[in-house]
Amino acid sequence: VLLVESGGGLVQPGGSLRLSCAASGFTFSNYDMSWYRQAPEKERELVASISRGGGLRNYADSVKGRFTISRDNAKKTVYLQMNSLNPEDTAVYYCYALRSGAAGGYWGQGTQVTVSS
Repeated sequence: VLLVESGGGLVQPGGSLRLSCAASGFTFSNYDMSWYRQAPEKERELVASISRGGGLRNYADSVKGRFTISRDNAKKTVYLQMNSLNPEDTAVYYCYALRSGAAGGYWGQGTQVTVSS
């Protein structure tokens, strides 16, 4: 099982980034997918999640209206489009795969997002 995030980097406040998470080694379409983030000295928090078929999406209040989660099951990839970024969005972003009813899932290695002028 492998989840590989990409697309992070340094961006100015107000800017945008699109994160990608490419999956392999499991049946991607059977898994709900999520993006989490962890800022320095803070706990990891859920940013957004999307159901197996993409019909259900949930967002943390702090990112509603700015971030959009999507997935392409044919490409086995989940995305996070991040707009209107601010310094509080600075964190390592992780993707997470969880099969419904399972006790635990799979984590990616994370990608750093830094919002700074």
